Amino acid sequence: RYLQDPYLVARFQRICGVRGTFPKTTAEEVNASKQPGKGGEKLTQNGAAGQGGETAGSAVKPLRKNSLTGDAGQEFIIENRILYYLFTFGTELGNELFYITFFPFVMWNIDAFVARRIILVWVWVMYLGQCTKDLLGWSRPASPPVVKVEMFYNSEYSMPSTHAMSGTAIPFALFYMTLGRWEYPFAVGLSVALSWCVLVCVSRIYMGMHSLLDVFAGVLYSSLILLVSLPALDSADLFILHSHWSPLLIIALPFALALLCFHLDAWSTSRGDTAQILGTGAGVALASHVNLRLGFSRDPVFVSLSFPPLSFSLFVTALVRLIIGVAVLVLTRAVMKAITLTTLCRVLRLGGGGDVRRARQHMEVELPYRYIVYGTVGFNVLFLVPLLFS
Repeated sequence: RYLQDPYLVARFQRICGVRGTFPKTTAEEVNASKQPGKGGEKLTQNGAAGQGGETAGSAVKPLRKNSLTGDAGQEFIIENRILYYLFTFGTELGNELFYITFFPFVMWNIDAFVARRIILVWVWVMYLGQCTKDLLGWSRPASPPVVKVEMFYNSEYSMPSTHAMSGTAIPFALFYMTLGRWEYPFAVGLSVALSWCVLVCVSRIYMGMHSLLDVFAGVLYSSLILLVSLPALDSADLFILHSHWSPLLIIALPFALALLCFHLDAWSTSRGDTAQILGTGAGVALASHVNLRLGFSRDPVFVSLSFPPLSFSLFVTALVRLIIGVAVLVLTRAVMKAITLTTLCRVLRLGGGGDVRRARQHMEVELPYRYIVYGTVGFNVLFLVPLLFS
């Protein structure tokens, strides 16, 4: 219970220079519900605008309004801009923009073999995390006293933190898969993985999205999944690449898992995110199989690899490849989104009057739409874009 206390989150936000602008009456009602002598009353008064003197800093709105829920949140005061930008960066390490740039960058410029396997791990970690959220159904930390610095995922459940899960799985899986394959100091790799993990986890508390218990559980849950999945990667990869049945299983199994997830609970943005993640993983896995069949496989040989010397030309080449590749992915996403969403709404006779947001809350639209669109994006990450580069 102690680690779930929203006042712990609010206290941490206060230390980091985040102050709420809650109405005075609301803050007083929350204070009244706390027993005196616990420290909660003083905290809420200090965190509310207009109580305890003038507040330094500037008022800002929560990050990214959710276009599906329309929830924009309430203004808050930021007194420490450095921490605000640091933890905003940390929380972005678990958002779609990061995934759509980081995974392709590693795949196109560093090591496609490692990138493909990290995506497999990421898919399982995120799927199990999202399903566990819906099964447990724990709500986000109460606001007030917590300040919602981010609103995009506020409609989802909180336990465990899937940001903490991905922030644990990705850096440590990357460290595990590259250690011995690429030449770099062990201490450097471990330090980067730990720093990445800590930054993401702390950022979720700063954003007011999770309690300490949510974050700790996410780290432990992800670690357990890594212990089970990493030793099985070789067998899974061999099946995906060489089995004649793998294309059918690659398409059908993730879709069935997404369908199961959609039936766990009422509508929330997490259902679409789950279908999106599974679709991406299916697309990448299918492209891996197709590349091998067509002789396009670009996996490096199994020897110790050294990083090339950093140079301006190398930087420009990597940047150009990333820009062109991401542009292709964004175009793929836009075209497939328009085609798929329009077709599904017409076939199912939903979204009348142009209300696409309401139509997307139907499983019959959201599941195939997300799965097909991001499955195509995932396929092009490993098939079409490298083909263009060649």
